[in-house]
Amino acid sequence: MNEAFSFEDVLIEPQYSDIESRSEISISSRLGDSVFRLPIISAPMDTVTESAMVRAIGECGGLGIIHRYNSIDHQVELVASSAGLGIKRGAAVGVNGDFLERAQALVAAGARIICVDVAHGHHIKVKRALGELKSVLPSTVHLMAGNVATLDAFNDLSDWGADSIRVGIGSGAVCSTRVQTGHGMPTLQSVANCARSDRDAVLIADGGIRTSGDMVKALAAGADFVMLGSLLAGTDETPGDVIDTIEGPKKAYRGMASKEAQSDWRGSVSSIEGVAHVVPYRGPVSEVLNEMAVGIRSGLSYSGARSIQELQARARFIRQTGAGAVESAPHIKAR
Repeated sequence: MNEAFSFEDVLIEPQYSDIESRSEISISSRLGDSVFRLPIISAPMDTVTESAMVRAIGECGGLGIIHRYNSIDHQVELVASSAGLGIKRGAAVGVNGDFLERAQALVAAGARIICVDVAHGHHIKVKRALGELKSVLPSTVHLMAGNVATLDAFNDLSDWGADSIRVGIGSGAVCSTRVQTGHGMPTLQSVANCARSDRDAVLIADGGIRTSGDMVKALAAGADFVMLGSLLAGTDETPGDVIDTIEGPKKAYRGMASKEAQSDWRGSVSSIEGVAHVVPYRGPVSEVLNEMAVGIRSGLSYSGARSIQELQARARFIRQTGAGAVESAPHIKAR
């Protein structure tokens, strides 16, 4: 039986650095023909990414993927209304029903990244969908697909036509796939395994990322980008109203395989592999993203790396014990 490591199982060894200012560090990453200043993509979830998030994360240098849990007309409207000064727009489709019509309408509205968004990406329907999308969409459209957990799956999706691949199954904050199905793999291990691929698809770490330190670990292990849901939830730009509670203002956040989400967008419930929550209201997403960018740059500086590529070349992982993981977190007791 193989071991699989999660973010809390490892640390990156600090190394000599001649970086005198974090302004020397670039955390940009390439997706197709575009370079993004921030290696962060917002997840295609109905409580995370609509027009406001796409514009806000785009202005900060990242990318937003508009969710598919709506009508074609509504999603097209969201893509059209998210236009701004050179902001790249992404939108998700499924693998059944109207996905080809939806993808073509989204591209006509201005989307340049189409995300084939399913829970288990290593699947015959994803293979068929990628082939059909490649045959009808302009070659300039970037195809993202996933999610996958293994090197074989990563290679297959790349061979099927995916330009970028979401890596991570069962690690999300509102994902219950592992509880429901017994399947999954720690995202960090999946990233490390998939990074061994000789294909040139972009690797997107997706799931289980809780801190900027986890982002640094994912990037060091081979990811080109990280995709976030819970860490962006509760901000001004996420869909939904602020809810006043005894504990303070909150906003809704839910997995797209939760009972509530399935009921809302398709009127029925099948396998429940997600949960619904409310999370604290967090203000403008720009402040959250800026804080993350500072943390990522700081992380690179500890390895003496001025770019993500240098980090991947220089990073040395160590395994920490359970006691080490406890020691890694702030542990002074509140008075």
